[in-house]
Amino acid sequence: MATPVEPVIGSTVRDLTNARVGVVRGREGARLRLRPLSGGREWDADPDRVRLLTHAEVLSARVAELNARSRRTLDISGLSTP
Repeated sequence: MATPVEPVIGSTVRDLTNARVGVVRGREGARLRLRPLSGGREWDADPDRVRLLTHAEVLSARVAELNARSRRTLDISGLSTP
């Protein structure tokens, strides 16, 4: 069985507690500090409850973030909102 790889600062992981994807920003005690891909409020995660994402999963998560941001900035007529 392969030894699990410890996430390092800059790694993209999935927090299995809440299914959120984030980038490792650092450690606070025994906990990891994660930030959403698109920025925003950091949260703490148990290192035993995160999983490193593959390159394909990171790409998929980034595309999903961009699509969600795109939907938030368009109104019903398709024009950008201020």
